[in-house]
Amino acid sequence: QVQLVESGGGLVQAGDSLRLSCAASGRTFSADSMGWFRQAPGKEREFVAKITWFGSTNYADSVADRFTISKNNGKNTVYLQMNSLRPEDTAVYYCAARSANFRGGPYEYEYWGQGTQVTVSS
Repeated sequence: QVQLVESGGGLVQAGDSLRLSCAASGRTFSADSMGWFRQAPGKEREFVAKITWFGSTNYADSVADRFTISKNNGKNTVYLQMNSLRPEDTAVYYCAARSANFRGGPYEYEYWGQGTQVTVSS
């Protein structure tokens, strides 16, 4: 089984920055892609960013100019640097990962973390 553990959430003010981390552990696992999703109160979970093993990235339009996803393959860890945070970024942020054998769409993931709360006050 693969476990994903997020960290780095918290309460910040608008304009501040936060860096989320997600470490994958468990059985031998090499992530083909890792990503971040978020879910605000009363809303569906939405895609934020993803990065492949080779470093190719993709972002939601709402965060593309403010957030940066990066990774450390050797540590099976993915990061999300969030700058210029806005109140509308308030949500639970979930880390996700998929192996090369996973048969799902490009925004579907195999493993999920428990989530970390990010709250941005105005």
